[in-house]
Amino acid sequence: MPAETFQALVFWLPAFLFSATVHEAAHAWAALRLGDPTAWLHGHLSLSPWPHVRRAPLGMIVIPVVTALTQGWAVGWAVTPIDREWVDRHPRRAALVSLAGPLANLMLAGAAFAAMQAGLVLGAFEPATDPNMLHLVTNAMPPDALKAGDFLVTGLSAMLSLNIVLFMFNLLPLPPLDGAAVFTLLLPANAARRWRLAVAEPGVAFLGLIAAWQMFPLFAAPVLVALVHAVAPLP
Repeated sequence: MPAETFQALVFWLPAFLFSATVHEAAHAWAALRLGDPTAWLHGHLSLSPWPHVRRAPLGMIVIPVVTALTQGWAVGWAVTPIDREWVDRHPRRAALVSLAGPLANLMLAGAAFAAMQAGLVLGAFEPATDPNMLHLVTNAMPPDALKAGDFLVTGLSAMLSLNIVLFMFNLLPLPPLDGAAVFTLLLPANAARRWRLAVAEPGVAFLGLIAAWQMFPLFAAPVLVALVHAVAPLP
């Protein structure tokens, strides 16, 4: 098996499945806390990926596998059920539910970053001389733990890189991304209502995805470069 295929299936795909599951579980938890038990009743308040895979097999399995094998990293989507009447009654609460998913990705990225910093302090990791999204640091463990160290370094790099990407991408203020709802928190009530009506128009979500896909690389690249230097700055 080619190294790129191995890395895609062993690191990127599991990282995406776990990160997407935590993202959707955060939506479900926030909705339950704020008054909408729909996602909880459908079993989405869980760290098992199965409810999300069953609801969106294309976004959770097919597209992540294809992008992992063709693009070098995995991307996809999931769908958390929500009561639309509740959203209409409580749009601000619904916006907070949307915000919960990206914040969960940021927390996962923070945990991976903290683990890398601990490894650097303890001497288990070293700054990478040629870092990339899958090798933000290098393994410095003794020979008897070399393979485990390599696996840990690559896994943490995938979790950190992917969750930063998911956090940034989902907060773009374009439908159907979470950022389209989160954006209403910054608007007066009347303007927020007009925005929600506008993004609910048929076809707008499709156009929003195309725009997001085109815009994202413009600011993601410098953020990822900054991330590489933040993890283990070279002297």
